[in-house]
Amino acid sequence: MGMHRDELADFLRRSRGRLTPRDVGLVEGPRRRTPGLRREEVSALAGMSADYYMRLEQARSPQPSVQLLAALTRALRLTIDERDHLYLLAGHRPPEGARAGEYLRPSMLYLLDRLDGVPAQILSDLGDLLAQNDMAQALFGCVCRVAQEDRNIVLRWFTEPDVRSHFAVEEHEEHARQMVADLRAAVARRGDDAASRALVKRLQAASAEFAALWDRHEVAVRRSHPYRLMHPELGRIEFDCEVLATPAADQRLRVFTPPPGGTEALDMLRVLGPQHRHDTAATRATTSAATNGDGDPRTS
Repeated sequence: MGMHRDELADFLRRSRGRLTPRDVGLVEGPRRRTPGLRREEVSALAGMSADYYMRLEQARSPQPSVQLLAALTRALRLTIDERDHLYLLAGHRPPEGARAGEYLRPSMLYLLDRLDGVPAQILSDLGDLLAQNDMAQALFGCVCRVAQEDRNIVLRWFTEPDVRSHFAVEEHEEHARQMVADLRAAVARRGDDAASRALVKRLQAASAEFAALWDRHEVAVRRSHPYRLMHPELGRIEFDCEVLATPAADQRLRVFTPPPGGTEALDMLRVLGPQHRHDTAATRATTSAATNGDGDPRTS
């Protein structure tokens, strides 16, 4: 990722010009002839030398550090979008966005309800199932009888043999590699936080296969991929899965669409309806007392 010096210089000049001393808590003074802050005011607010800031605006500086960019973000009162633009112009990846955890924005639930023609799910970046619509429930089976800490698609893949039985045997290895590579990317984005460490540790203890794949250190974010399932009632069905980013940095929307000419699977899922259950060993062994923490019926 290279640095765009001319565009960075122009963005800094224009951002400085949009502010007044009053915006940043400074006294305007009687001799100010041009709008905006002075260079020395921005450099003082950012805690950097006036000479270095001048070179930034003149496109003559070396690449600024992320610490300097964070200071400029505060000094220039940039929005999140403007901050991300600043980082990209300076040749750095923008900071990770805010996380929502298990909180689902009303707008996301509204969208999930409107996607009633195709299976759709909201997952955390670590693979925790947070919500799904009726079509997804008919496709994958209900998870409401699975304990909250077990509602993770990676954990279930590596610890419940019955889950794999719905996928073609020849695709098991590649599917497992992709799941681990995607999880590895999510853990890195999170900075190896407590939640990701706990999940990886649990998976390593429960599955030698996962531990071996994890040690390979493969990284690949899953954005789109085919799903070929052996449904217990409908037989072999195929979908294309698109993984879409959401406003929260730690949530993803998965939408399953049929390949061209393959709408029969959708028609059959509608007939089954949301009351359909996949009778897996996990759902038989777990009590129905488990909930998803906030009582949302989309995972029940």
